[in-house]
Amino acid sequence: MTERDPNLDPQARALLEELESGVAPPSSTLSVKTGRALLDDLFAVDDPAAVGSVTDIGIQGPNGPVPLRIYAPEGEGPFPVLVFYHGGGWVRGSLDGYDGPCRLLASEAECVVVSVDYRRAPEHPFPAGFEDCYAATEWAASHAADIQGDPDQVVIGGDSAGGNLTAAVSLAARDRDGPDLAHQLLIYPAVNPPSVRWYDSYDDYATDYFLELDSIEWYLEQYLDSQAAVGNAYAFPLQARSLEGLPPATVITAGFDPLVDEGTAYADRLRAEGVAVEHRNYEAQIHGFLSLYEHIDEGREAIDYLVERLDSAVGNG
Repeated sequence: MTERDPNLDPQARALLEELESGVAPPSSTLSVKTGRALLDDLFAVDDPAAVGSVTDIGIQGPNGPVPLRIYAPEGEGPFPVLVFYHGGGWVRGSLDGYDGPCRLLASEAECVVVSVDYRRAPEHPFPAGFEDCYAATEWAASHAADIQGDPDQVVIGGDSAGGNLTAAVSLAARDRDGPDLAHQLLIYPAVNPPSVRWYDSYDDYATDYFLELDSIEWYLEQYLDSQAAVGNAYAFPLQARSLEGLPPATVITAGFDPLVDEGTAYADRLRAEGVAVEHRNYEAQIHGFLSLYEHIDEGREAIDYLVERLDSAVGNG
C-alpha cells in the first residue's frame, strides 16, 4: 500500500486506499469513454438532496444546442441563480456526475442552479466548452425570470476544469460587456498550464493523491489543439493581463492537490488587483473532495461554506 503524508485527512486516505486496492490503472491510460463512466460512478451519490424541481432543457449555443439541467428549490422565487460548470479535466464530468452537489446547492442556498453540459474534449477542444459556458451564462441572465430566478443575482461557479471555466467566463463577461455577475465560486480551479509556469505543488503531489500530474498533462493534450491556445487567457486565466473589474470571488483549494499553488496564486492576484476574495484552503484534503462529500465529511463542510458565501453574495447572509 502506498505511504502517504500523515497529515492527509483519514477519510480521504481510506478512500484512496479503497481505490488503490481495486488496482485502478492511471486515469491517463483509460479510454475517453471508460474514464467518463468511471468518474460518474465515483461521484454518484446514494442520498441525493430533495429539490423543488429538476428540468432538462436545451438552448442554442454558438455551434448547436447546449443541454442544461435546472434545479429549482422549494417555494416561490425569484431566487438567486447559480450557473454551474462541472469538472473533469474538460474531458470527463457530466450533468449526472454532478447531480449531488447541484441538488445540495439548490436546496441549501435556496437558489436556482443551472448546470451546463458543455461540449467536451477531445471531440471539441478549446474554445468550444468555454463558449458554451459563456452562452449558457448569457441565457441564464437574460431568462432568469423564466426559471424563477433573479437577473440581478447571477453567480457562476465550478470545480477544477469548471473552476477554470468560471474564471474564464468572468473575464469574458467583463471584456465583452456581458452579464453583470454577482460572484464567482472557484473550486480548486485549473488556471495555469505547467508548461508556462511550474509550481512546487506539481512536484509535491504528482502522484498518490487522486489527481496526478500525468493526468493533468493528458487532459491538457485533449483540451488544447494548438500551442497558441496555451497563451490564451480564456484557456488559462492566470495569464490575463488584468484581473481588475472582475466579480468578487470565493476560492477553495485542497492541500494535497497538484493545483493548490496555482489556485492560491490566482486568489492572491485577484486580491492584489482589487477584487474582493475569500480563499479557504482545506489543508488535509485531496482534489475532488467536494464531489466526494458522502465519503469525506469536509466535502460536505465545503458545500456548507459555499452556501454561506452564496448567501453573502446575494445579500441573504
